[in-house]
Amino acid sequence: MTLQILWFCLIAVFWGGYFVLEGFDFGVGILLPFLPRDEEERGEMFRSIGPVWDGNEVWLVVAGAGTFAAFPSWYATMFSGFYLALLLILFLLIVRVVSFEWRDKSDSARWRRVWMWANAAGSTGIALIWGIALANLIHGVPIDSEGNYTGTFWDLFSVYTVLAGIAFVLLFAFHGASYLTLRTSGDLLGRARRAARTLGVPAIAVGAAFLIWTVVVAVDQNHKGVFPPVLPAVIAIGAFALAGFFVYTGRSGFAFVMTALGTLAAVVTLFTGLYPRVMVSSSSFGNSLSVSNAASVHYTLVVLTVVALVLMPLVLLYQTWSYYVFRARVGGQQVRLPGDAAAQPTAGPGPA
Repeated sequence: MTLQILWFCLIAVFWGGYFVLEGFDFGVGILLPFLPRDEEERGEMFRSIGPVWDGNEVWLVVAGAGTFAAFPSWYATMFSGFYLALLLILFLLIVRVVSFEWRDKSDSARWRRVWMWANAAGSTGIALIWGIALANLIHGVPIDSEGNYTGTFWDLFSVYTVLAGIAFVLLFAFHGASYLTLRTSGDLLGRARRAARTLGVPAIAVGAAFLIWTVVVAVDQNHKGVFPPVLPAVIAIGAFALAGFFVYTGRSGFAFVMTALGTLAAVVTLFTGLYPRVMVSSSSFGNSLSVSNAASVHYTLVVLTVVALVLMPLVLLYQTWSYYVFRARVGGQQVRLPGDAAAQPTAGPGPA
């Protein structure tokens, strides 16, 4: 494996880690207007992700920095073509961050409601735009022979890319509802379970349609064979289906593991369908950016690899430790994890 291929795989891992971890954060935000019945429960939902959401966003920073350093041509073309979309994501990220910090600055019900809706709008909008943006990488955008984006903002929208955005929103909401079944208690826990059951069917259906269409797009637009993209797609669909089954049987821990696995496999499907290109050109396939023609020089990749080998284990250890420290439910009860035979069942209402 060359360093170019290694870094393409690492960037896929970074995006996968971002969407698995930040995905349930977005899901909790999407559900904020619907699950809680009062300000106390809204506060519980905010606290369920309060200790971890900012750490989860580190994966986005790493993915962006890794792309900039390892594939500068990819970074330049993507940011010029997706400029307005990425600027909107940045704006929504800022709104979302501010909502966490400013919500507690006043006890006014109206003030808190405004920032609750700001968090929900930011989470929904970010999920939608990320789905549309990443789907465009494989679906194709207008790129000239010099690697410049020649289209407009509206060229980013097609039936497939919009379906991808909707799939991201539904799957993240399903992922977030599964997460809340592990982090809440009492009546809120019961509603989180019902929300996971309600979201399961549409999320699985739309997610499966998106994944199947992604394989078709990889074959048609990127001159790929059905294999290997179909393998992670099947794994993703199977994982989401199992998540739905575990939700209905009340096995919340396994359901969350499956939504996480499905989200990761969905990202792998996109990147597997994209390789060996990093951006497909819809105007002329020969103008597509590939792993080889978009990569940095060998020395840069060597330095990046050394830095990654030193820092990545530290990041993973720190995040694992932080999740271990904040593993209890918001009400202070212990989470029962899959395979933990010694854990006692968590108090709270059974499946509705």
